[in-house]
Amino acid sequence: MAQQPRAWQRMLSGRRLDLLDPTPVDIEIEDIAHGLAFVARWNGQTRGDYAYSVAEHSLLVETIFGRINPKAPAKWRLAALLHDAPEYVIGDMISPVKAAVGPNYGALDDRLTAAIHLRFGLPSSLPVSVKKQIKKADKISAWMEAVQIAGFSEVESSKFFGKPDPSLMEGLHIVLRPPVETRNAFTARHVSLLEQL
Repeated sequence: MAQQPRAWQRMLSGRRLDLLDPTPVDIEIEDIAHGLAFVARWNGQTRGDYAYSVAEHSLLVETIFGRINPKAPAKWRLAALLHDAPEYVIGDMISPVKAAVGPNYGALDDRLTAAIHLRFGLPSSLPVSVKKQIKKADKISAWMEAVQIAGFSEVESSKFFGKPDPSLMEGLHIVLRPPVETRNAFTARHVSLLEQL
């Protein structure tokens, strides 16, 4: 009799996360923060002495989201911080790879997102207006990353991500730092937002 392939991953917390049927009880913020701090955006093709991590990107997206919607409640800022959280186990695939993999990647991402949201008191599916604002913040972050560390010109970046409102980026810069610092900053921001709920 053929054995089913293993579909779970053991986390550093000791939890076993079933990728095909994730549950909120198997989600820990320390696992998310640790994983995201070691996942490189842009497939690692960025300038600098450290990879630009998904955790660092998530912190920037949450900041930009707050500028787009300054009156947003803490729960939606938390959703912005966690917008790429599933990547702590499935990695960060650039858009061309996602397109090649097909709809199965999206379904896996959706299941993990729902479990993560429920674990931290968010609805499994976000309101469309909130998703749009997070996506806008995500694109602004991608534009900044493309120009500042990924070798894109502003014209090229604007073609792919749209030209962002300069006021939403004022005073913001891409930060490259060791994974442990990013992990700690991500965890601290998560704690701060939970305290505001």
